[in-house]
Amino acid sequence: MNISVLIKQYFSSISDDITIDVFDEKNIYDVYQRVVGVLTQYIDIETTVLQAMSYCFYEILDNVLTHSGKELGTVLTHYDSTNHVLSFLVADDGIGVQASLSENTEYAGISEPDALKICIKDAITDGKGMGFGLYSTSLLARDAGLVFEVRSGKHTMQVQDGVEETKDSDFWQGTIVYLQLHTNKEINPADVVANRANVAAQYNETFLNDNELTELW
Repeated sequence: MNISVLIKQYFSSISDDITIDVFDEKNIYDVYQRVVGVLTQYIDIETTVLQAMSYCFYEILDNVLTHSGKELGTVLTHYDSTNHVLSFLVADDGIGVQASLSENTEYAGISEPDALKICIKDAITDGKGMGFGLYSTSLLARDAGLVFEVRSGKHTMQVQDGVEETKDSDFWQGTIVYLQLHTNKEINPADVVANRANVAAQYNETFLNDNELTELW
């Protein structure tokens, strides 16, 4: 995987402080904890954003191992504390969204643009999962997002300023999920997961100590 291409295309205005991690089945949870744990240390990031983001972030990591046909994925993260913007990108060089969805007979023969359009909808899956990870991420983008992209093959689905567009793009073998978030905007994390999980409690139990939990109340 060409990391320099990803940095040039998605982080071109950033000269340093980009964190790069490679994850697999053995270290996925360690990478997840390390990335979110570092963000937890920034007191200017709204806790509600981290509560929702931590859930979506793990789901996107897990999607690579579940759906791409590859054993490795790469994640790039950057936090701009001056402008209160968190950017993260998860990439693989696997089979891509179209081929993955086509494994479900319901979507056999689906075009690449259509596959990208529907992959962020609820319960859209290749049959190996619940089809909730990208959907919840789309809800996070709705509530706190600047840019949300799913790129695969020769196309990119982009949501920016509430406008969704699927367009031609440079070829990428596999899938890229890219998200930019406002971090100084308070949101309701339960809305991001459509009230299907207690993501606030999950985040608090994993990343906050007892003193920090007391301060929340």
